[in-house]
Amino acid sequence: MAPASFQRITNAVCVMDASGNLGFSMVERLLQRGYTVHAAVQNHDCELQFRGLSCDSKKLKIFYADPFDYKSITDALRGCCGLFYNFEPPQDQSTYDEFMTDVEVRAAHNVLEACAQTETIDKVVFTSSATAVIWRDDRKTITVDFDERHWSDINFCRKFKLWHALSKTLAEKTAWALAMDRGVNMVSVNAGLLMSPDLCIENPYLKGAAEMYEDGVFVTVDLNFLVEAHICIYEDVSSYGRYLCFNHVVNRHEDAMKLASMLTPSAPSLPQSVDQDMRIIQQGISSKKLNKLMVDFESSPQLEN
Repeated sequence: MAPASFQRITNAVCVMDASGNLGFSMVERLLQRGYTVHAAVQNHDCELQFRGLSCDSKKLKIFYADPFDYKSITDALRGCCGLFYNFEPPQDQSTYDEFMTDVEVRAAHNVLEACAQTETIDKVVFTSSATAVIWRDDRKTITVDFDERHWSDINFCRKFKLWHALSKTLAEKTAWALAMDRGVNMVSVNAGLLMSPDLCIENPYLKGAAEMYEDGVFVTVDLNFLVEAHICIYEDVSSYGRYLCFNHVVNRHEDAMKLASMLTPSAPSLPQSVDQDMRIIQQGISSKKLNKLMVDFESSPQLEN
């Protein structure tokens, strides 16, 4: 890990895992901004998708990094000053369950340990989830909006089999513990439900969606906004700690029905009463910290080479 006085001598960054919608979009946007990008993917088939990049790919290097193969992680990080880390479930284990929690926690530990051992790494942007914030026994009695200071309760998540929330909470806590112990400069992004093209009803984030809606904490984030937030957090030297990231709150019946029809397009729409149509749930979650950071962020300029 680079010391505090370390000056970035390279604009190379690593995106891991780069195979999903977020990872691919991160790679593309970083290349557009002039970065050299190490795209770390878990299997060789992912290389084909980068041929469709809409920008110059001369600064793109593809690495095959297994989150359980320490050497493959360090190889991908070598020469980079930053890491954008986003966990992607292994292809042979795409369902979130109790086993996935162990997988994600071990992956987070390995990646952060590799960062601590990589001298050039100056900053890590760790993608987590809003589900690591909102699930707790006292959520209905909290008098302030949920924000970055809140953590989901591990026992509550286990009790109600909220495996996505449990995985994200434990993985992020593991990463923070290691980062603080080893002096890794880490910032986390606690993202809402990603509105990606492949969003479907099986998405594990949606477990407990009705309760999130009623509590005013059902939040979503557009892919482009999430990508820009990651880059802003990375480039701003004042960024610290955790950042809740979303740009839409599902708190109207109309919003909920629109999302439901998107997730289950073949299901018939049900008639609703006027009262239900007009009801607006009070928002119970805040992203003020991120909004303040992004006020002056300019997404278009590129780095000077």
